[in-house]
Amino acid sequence: MKRSRRYKEKKAMVEHMKLYEFEEGVELIKQMSSAKFDETIELHVKLGVDSRHADQQVRGAIVLPHGTGKQMRVLVFAKGDKAREAEEAGADYVGADDYVDKIQKENWMEFDAVIATPDMMGVVGKLGRVLGPRGLMPNPKTGTVTMEVGQAIKDAKAGKIEYRLDKTNIIHCPVGKSSFSNEALLDNINALVDAVKKAKPSAAKGQYFKSVALAATMSPSVKLSTARL
Repeated sequence: MKRSRRYKEKKAMVEHMKLYEFEEGVELIKQMSSAKFDETIELHVKLGVDSRHADQQVRGAIVLPHGTGKQMRVLVFAKGDKAREAEEAGADYVGADDYVDKIQKENWMEFDAVIATPDMMGVVGKLGRVLGPRGLMPNPKTGTVTMEVGQAIKDAKAGKIEYRLDKTNIIHCPVGKSSFSNEALLDNINALVDAVKKAKPSAAKGQYFKSVALAATMSPSVKLSTARL
């Protein structure tokens, strides 16, 4: 892939083979984030597990201390009193079969989080092939299938993120924006790492944290030291 001059200049700022301490990595990634827009900063964590085995899955959700810096658009599948609760809690969209049709027939995807009450999962299940690959399918384990829709909406708006392994046993999650202070980014990174650490499967053997890297939208990645983990 051909890289721009600016990207190559940023790449030169990263010492080859060096594993940066978290504080150093955040400082460097902030220095390289010079785009005209507020770049998203992501953490990439490779784990020593095998996601092909059910007993080695790593998945969960966490409300980042300082949010993600993104305005979350929340879609809620609910009826009756729970639909009213969702509207009062600030959900952007509330409905049932009407939104299933809109997504299926119009390819409508103008939302960032999906919450559903348990009784609506029969309806939401029709969207498995659409929402699943995008990581948007409601799930009891991440608190997005719940009767406490008001709290779930509050958490989503506050910066709740879901983490889960991809096919290469890596977790990719946003941890903030380049406009965040170093302290806010570190708080978010440490919160996510702690959550992943606590989610370690009992079946996982050997080194759990294989590698950790930080990257901004328009910058090369910075490899972080796993010694403290």
